Amino acid sequence: MPNSMNVVRRIGLMLSVLLILVSTSVIVIDGVKLGQDFTGGYVSEFSVMQPISHNELKERLNDYIHSPYSLHERAHNQWQVYQTPENGQADVDWFEQWLAQTNAVKLDSSFLGAAAGEELIEQGSMALLFATLAVMFYLAVRFEWRLSLAATLALVHDVLLTLAVLSFFDIEFTLTVLAAILAIIGYSLNDSIVIGDKIRELIQAQPKRKVAQLINEALAASMSRTLITSLTTLGTIVSIWWLAGAPLRGFAITLFTGVLVGTWSSIFISATLPQFLGLSSQNYTRDDSEEVKRQLAEP
Repeated sequence: MPNSMNVVRRIGLMLSVLLILVSTSVIVIDGVKLGQDFTGGYVSEFSVMQPISHNELKERLNDYIHSPYSLHERAHNQWQVYQTPENGQADVDWFEQWLAQTNAVKLDSSFLGAAAGEELIEQGSMALLFATLAVMFYLAVRFEWRLSLAATLALVHDVLLTLAVLSFFDIEFTLTVLAAILAIIGYSLNDSIVIGDKIRELIQAQPKRKVAQLINEALAASMSRTLITSLTTLGTIVSIWWLAGAPLRGFAITLFTGVLVGTWSSIFISATLPQFLGLSSQNYTRDDSEEVKRQLAEP
């Protein structure tokens, strides 16, 4: 059983490396689709009296809007039309014509400038950077460097895979998605710390045993807690995905993906990689001088 567990962890680690490479390729080739929060543009929101399908409403809007646009359902019978600054300038009067000739009710009409979008990109990037740096500093202080490096790489793995899913399914990167990414960093870090603490505890308590066996025992001891936490969190996210509607769909998909890959990386990267980096009981053995040992022995 221990040998089979070691094989599974090795395969999982290699698969994680492959997923990082594939995710990086997807992001580089397709890019991440920035939402209107970051790109700026014209936003027009309205409600209709009768339920209508997305395709049917779009066919009707095509008679009024002659440049590219995106249509989103925000809530029951409430819709939003988004146009880039260039396309919005070309169809500046369509909304008033639509309201005048239909029974639609105007809810909002606003414009987000490019400067505001660029500022949000800068602030969002800084938030991600400082969150990652803070996590790396915390890990460096708390753990031996092999465990710290593995936990940091697990965070990179989780963020890359989540962004790749957004890119592959053409999901817009909005402020709510950014909040979900930051939440994923915290969630993944929590899992890595729990397992890393257990590994360190077992190595210090049983220094003569093989590290691979102790890592397997640490995973077995923390597995029930990890699975219960993950399943409970996923249940909550599915509820948001199902009941909150379109406005929080990107947020829910991002969190759902992040929790899955975060649970995976805490097992196959955070717990497995230190073994291949040479983690051993000697890393926790104090090499004190005779003077220090004499002082520690004094009452």
